[in-house]
Amino acid sequence: METRKVQVTGGSTYTVSLPKDWATDHEIDAGSEVELHPEAESLLLVPRQRQDNTRGRLDITELTGGDLARGIVTMYVSGFDLIELKTDTIDPDQRRVIRDATQTLVGVEVIEETGKHILLQDLLDSSELSVHNAITRMRLIALTMLTDAVRSVEENDDELAADVFERDDDVDRLWFLVSRVFRSVLRDPSAAAAIGMSRETCFDYHSSARQLERIADHAAKIANLSMDLGDVPPGITDSLAELHSDANEIIDRAMEALLEEDSGRAIELANEARDAVTDIDDRTRAIDELIREGADPTQAQLLGLIADSLSRTADYGGNIAETALQKAAPTPGPGGGL
Repeated sequence: METRKVQVTGGSTYTVSLPKDWATDHEIDAGSEVELHPEAESLLLVPRQRQDNTRGRLDITELTGGDLARGIVTMYVSGFDLIELKTDTIDPDQRRVIRDATQTLVGVEVIEETGKHILLQDLLDSSELSVHNAITRMRLIALTMLTDAVRSVEENDDELAADVFERDDDVDRLWFLVSRVFRSVLRDPSAAAAIGMSRETCFDYHSSARQLERIADHAAKIANLSMDLGDVPPGITDSLAELHSDANEIIDRAMEALLEEDSGRAIELANEARDAVTDIDDRTRAIDELIREGADPTQAQLLGLIADSLSRTADYGGNIAETALQKAAPTPGPGGGL
């Protein structure tokens, strides 16, 4: 860390010199422009950002299937506007994976395609993006998935279960988008200004979006397990429905706390959600006992996994509530404190 003394020039202008090594490393000399970003008690100084698109290249010669899909998603989340995929010859299976992976990413389109390379471009304007809307949409989809997954168990409805499983892609698409924006905000303070959100708030939303993505994963898992269950005794389905209702309320209340602008109300809602999580374990153990007594061994194993997934979704709601408490807490600095 280096320190500098603030000087006054012209009687009213405050100036601070830049460390020479840092300026040289970032190609800053006389006449260069830098950006100043006020953040609470801090002032961030960064080199003027270039306006050209960031381009990333990925050699896909040895990549197929899931490895290729993850490589594309990683490049997208890392913030590349242009993603060039190249190899000596792109085979049909690779093209199929690339098309499928592109469809899971918001704003990404194929703009060039040859036998040796495919160029993807993110056409989304960050300034037009609302992370708030993205996480609100994730909340709606994830909770609806969870409700329908439990209903597919109650009604032995394989068609509904399959629909729940497919909706998981919608949540993943929004999760990748939030992750991309979060990483861009970490790298470039001007990105936070573009979306009208502080970096701390973006971190809180990113953390909570991760919990929602996991909730959706467990909803998809419950739906998948329900296809092998057959008819479940009514007493067990009733208990699972009650467990789901409790977990759903925790998640919903935690999300309300996260999105609440009044810090006092946010803390109240978050504490209510956190307190409710402690009752979930006892309820889950009671359901496990009911399952062992009322279902055959094969069915009992599947039902136990379903009860465990519902319990975990409540825990994820508790994690969101913890994030909401941190978001609502006073900011350290002069005048801070409870």
